[in-house]
Amino acid sequence: MLTALVFLLCCFQSGKSQRCTEGFMYDIRSRQCIDVDECRTLPGACRGDMRCVNQNGGYLCIPQNLYSQPYARAETEPLYPDTSVGFPEQYPPPIGTGTESIPGPSYPIVGRSSAPCILGYALGEDGTCVDIDECEAQSHQCNPTQVCINTMGGYSCSCTEGYWLVAGQCQDIDECRYGYCQQLCANLPGSYSCSCNPGFNLNSDSRTCEDIDECRTEPCTHGCLNSYGSFMCNCDEGFELGSDGTTCIDVDECSFSDFLCQHTCVNTPGSFACTCPPGYYVFEDGRSCEDLNECESGNNTCTTAQVCFNFQGGYTCLDPLVCEPPYIELSDNQCMCSAENPACRDRPFTILYRHMDLSSGRSVPADIFQMQATTRYPGAFYIFQIKSGNEGREFYMRQTSNVSATLVLARPIRGPRTVVLDLEMVTVNNVINFRGSSIIRLTIFVSEHPF
Repeated sequence: MLTALVFLLCCFQSGKSQRCTEGFMYDIRSRQCIDVDECRTLPGACRGDMRCVNQNGGYLCIPQNLYSQPYARAETEPLYPDTSVGFPEQYPPPIGTGTESIPGPSYPIVGRSSAPCILGYALGEDGTCVDIDECEAQSHQCNPTQVCINTMGGYSCSCTEGYWLVAGQCQDIDECRYGYCQQLCANLPGSYSCSCNPGFNLNSDSRTCEDIDECRTEPCTHGCLNSYGSFMCNCDEGFELGSDGTTCIDVDECSFSDFLCQHTCVNTPGSFACTCPPGYYVFEDGRSCEDLNECESGNNTCTTAQVCFNFQGGYTCLDPLVCEPPYIELSDNQCMCSAENPACRDRPFTILYRHMDLSSGRSVPADIFQMQATTRYPGAFYIFQIKSGNEGREFYMRQTSNVSATLVLARPIRGPRTVVLDLEMVTVNNVINFRGSSIIRLTIFVSEHPF
């Protein structure tokens, strides 16, 4: 122990001590200022995901994923010039440092010689040099912004967590510059705070963000599709998304077109339905109206003596045929006036009763009924005409051959309406000087609707 003490004292026999700038400490063996490896001597020099990289005269805290080439001093490059006896002078470091190491003061060995212990040590009770705790003795020269840390033979001026040493002053570290936070970062004095964009939650590591599955809270009226940082609502068929982006509103299909249904369109939640007027039913296509044949279904009020006649959208009960004199009944739908009866001389020979239906507003011109002579005489020709019931000139006869003609609808007819036409066929035979006629009494039931 005495040998070691003599060795230590010999280095200072000139009476001069050596001092180093911040980030360096004096090496008594090499008699030079050597760099202090703060990454080893300072616990927790860097925090979080930051990596400590030692530099000449200081250290750096850099993110783990960055590569840093440490500064290498050439062997011929001097460190810092020697200065007079005292505490280290403050040389502005090339980079920010977290700690500056400073050798402590020397104390004389009382009662033995005037040779002191080395800097930072004092003579103990057992006669050996012991370390001086400059921090406890308040003999350090750390700035008010720094924290004093005692070391063997000296002390270090360190910055608190979240700060680093720049030109002898502790300055706040802007952690946000180094990508500490995954999304949003707010720098705070000595710290930082991470937050997330809307649609994300901060994870337990207080740095990364996790997508919020908004669909778990069922924000949508119908369907919900979660997306990164947001969500999207979708609606069932027949609905559309409202302006709030979550509510599904029924689409009124009936307002889009007047041709969805043949008769009436009724809007329903998510769809629509077609209805038909009385006397009709909705066809298999769900849109068209088909006539309900009350006569075939038995859904009528006709008596057994009457004949049920169905027409578009309804029916009528026809009473049994009663021929007015001088006509006599030839069949259940035909009356005849006998040529032997003088009262029949100027009357049509027969009256045939026919019935038909016609849709309201039918397009024109339209062939709706055909007449044809059933008995033909040599040398005779036939004339077809409307004898009565055509006061509105809505019909005309078009002769298609010598023995036939067609009743043509010339103007649209709106129902409900019943039209009775007497269609006359005149037979003329000049050879035998004969002229006679027959009548078809045609009753037309015009429906209320165009279908």
